[in-house]
Amino acid sequence: MNFNELIASVAYEEVFTTGWLTVGMKSSLPDIRRQLDRWIKVGKVIQLRRGFYMLENPWRRKIVNPFYVANRLKKASYVSLQSALAWYGMIPEYVPETTSVTTGRPEILQTPVGSFSYQHIKPDWFMGYSQVKTAPDRMVFMATPEKALLDLLYLTPRSDDPGYLRELRFEPSEKFDWTRTQSLAGMDRSPKLERAVKRLRELQGS
Repeated sequence: MNFNELIASVAYEEVFTTGWLTVGMKSSLPDIRRQLDRWIKVGKVIQLRRGFYMLENPWRRKIVNPFYVANRLKKASYVSLQSALAWYGMIPEYVPETTSVTTGRPEILQTPVGSFSYQHIKPDWFMGYSQVKTAPDRMVFMATPEKALLDLLYLTPRSDDPGYLRELRFEPSEKFDWTRTQSLAGMDRSPKLERAVKRLRELQGS
């Protein structure tokens, strides 16, 4: 495989894997890995994590969508917490890393195209997400506004503290459903989570 063949295969992909390259290519997997290592060293390819890559500019024809990259880098994950809340316009601060939840092990990936944080949740709490269009041609798995808030409160120690809730500066949209939020919180049977939702709703005057 030469570099022109790689461009023809993945120029319109934000993320590609070594497995992708073995399909239809004459090169063996060890040869592909050695070639990728050479292209990484000369600045033509970026390694995001073991087995996951993207082309460097100017060869990449897609604008990097960090939410899509986050989905690809970790199976059984969806964008949530501060990243989702900021995307929905419900918290004011800039979120420097893409935050997701996963049923797998937690980890933080530092890559040349950004930081990706994954927090672990139990399998029966892995719900309340859907595919959301974040670009004209890109769908990503993201928590609903209600579940993004609950994931944040669920995973943050002492999130029922009134001081923390005020500092969150949460501003729900008109479509935000407090009744559904309280119902979902009750499903986890966590007194802390239910208290946090109740106190946050009181702060909102809802």
